[in-house]
Amino acid sequence: EYIEKKTAKIMQELTMYFFSIGATIMESKIEIQDGHMKMIFHADYLPEYEEDISYLEKCLGNEQRNDGMEDVFWELVGSGGSSNSSELLLLGMLIDAYEIEKKGNEIELLLYKEFVNKK
Repeated sequence: EYIEKKTAKIMQELTMYFFSIGATIMESKIEIQDGHMKMIFHADYLPEYEEDISYLEKCLGNEQRNDGMEDVFWELVGSGGSSNSSELLLLGMLIDAYEIEKKGNEIELLLYKEFVNKK
């Protein structure tokens, strides 16, 4: 249940973020296998939000991960009191790796998370 809740929350935060930057098309796919999770999220966005996409990339690439603090970050994402930008920073703390591909005003995110020995 831990894996499912965390995965659903990450997808919810991405969905709300892309709504906020004008997305009209969003597709998502989740693959969980052998303690590893891969999320694929494809969306469009309005061209005037290109800076927001650059900020998203920066947040996902945050190298200040602290595995011991992950549960604290998880609770903060669920608190509902954060702004979009702080939620993105927290999402960056919750994933292990990512890939981003942009074409025009469309983006595809691949997010990776290892869930070994988590409950």
